[in-house]
Amino acid sequence: MSKSKKASKRRFGRVRQLPSGRWQARYTGPDGVDRPAPETFATKTDADIWLTKKEAEILNDDWIDPEAGKILLSKYGRDWIDERPNLRPRTVELYGYLFHNHLVPTFGERAIADIKDPQIRRWRKTLLDKGVSAVTGAKAYRLLKAIMTTAVDDLLIKRNPCRIKGAGQEKSPERPVLSVAQVFRLADVVEGRYRR
Repeated sequence: MSKSKKASKRRFGRVRQLPSGRWQARYTGPDGVDRPAPETFATKTDADIWLTKKEAEILNDDWIDPEAGKILLSKYGRDWIDERPNLRPRTVELYGYLFHNHLVPTFGERAIADIKDPQIRRWRKTLLDKGVSAVTGAKAYRLLKAIMTTAVDDLLIKRNPCRIKGAGQEKSPERPVLSVAQVFRLADVVEGRYRR
């Protein structure tokens, strides 16, 4: 066997050197499908370490099918909204508005598994920079976070990338309150029959 095709025997998975000199790792998942690592490695040791971690995921029941997260957010999010039959009509309308106007333009054609923390931070900043109100931004963020939480529950991704502290909290401006002096001035101009 030539050096470029050299394979390494292991208890779990396989490692081989490619003609480029880089190393490829492959393993059989719990579903019986043979899969390569998503990238090649500079050294055999790096490939071995990756396989050891992948085996640990399987043994700890933490393995997620890498194909599962390839569903586009546009489809998954639409289904997510449709699968909530107990929502009030106004909530469905709000979710539809937020989803189509604020989530789909940025994330609609991205696979769920490809949406990462930095992209969400940039998306949120862009929304606010474009003049979207802080309240609407918080609602859009909460919707995205809820969709991604369900994706974690559905075993499409390992963790929710919506991790911005306070981003989902609405901070509506406080309503103005009249001072005591303003209340008395108002009372002075109100007709007598309304002064109770």
